[in-house]
Amino acid sequence: MSENAVLYQAAAHCLSYPDEGFRCLLPQLTSAAPELGGFLAHAAAADPSDLAAHYVQVFDFKNRHSLYLSWWRDGDTRRRGMALVRFKEVYREHGMEFTGEELPDFLPAVLEFSAHAGPVLLEENRPGLELLRLALTDFGTPYAPILEAVCATLPGPSPKDRAAAQALARSGPPREDVGLEPFALIGEH
Repeated sequence: MSENAVLYQAAAHCLSYPDEGFRCLLPQLTSAAPELGGFLAHAAAADPSDLAAHYVQVFDFKNRHSLYLSWWRDGDTRRRGMALVRFKEVYREHGMEFTGEELPDFLPAVLEFSAHAGPVLLEENRPGLELLRLALTDFGTPYAPILEAVCATLPGPSPKDRAAAQALARSGPPREDVGLEPFALIGEH
C-alpha cells in the first residue's frame, strides 16, 4: 500500500462525479485527507446540483481539463490506443484487472490503483497531471487544489516535467487528420 494511499483514494472520490454517494463520504474524506480540506469544505457548502453542474462544466465540456491521462500526451490519435494498453498492462503487473466503465487512464481510476500499488502510473504521466493542474488553476476551479495535492506527492517537479508540461500546454495535444484530406478520383486532374 502506498504511503499516500489515503490521499490518492480521497482524491479519486473528489474527482469523480459528485453524486449522493460522494456527499455521504464528505465527513470521512474531510477527516482522512486534510490536504483536500479546501475543496471538501467547498463541496460540503455547495448546493449538490450546483456542484454537479460545475463538475460537468469543468470536466465534460473542455478537453483542456481532461481527466483521461493519455489524452494529454497522445490527444485523439491512434497512439492513444497503445497508451491505454500500457495502463492495462501496469494494472495486470500489480495483480489487478481493470474492469471499470471508464477507460483505464481515467484519473480517478488511476488514483484508486495508486492507493493500492503506488504512484507508478502517476509518475509516468506526470506531465499530463501538471498540465491538468495548470489548466484547472487557470480556470479558477476549486478542483485545482486536488491536483496540487496529488502532484505534491510525486518526485519533483523536475524541470524536465515542468518544461514538458509547458511545451505541451502551448502546443496542445497532437491531432491526427489521417483520412480527413480531400481525395482526387483516379484519372481526375
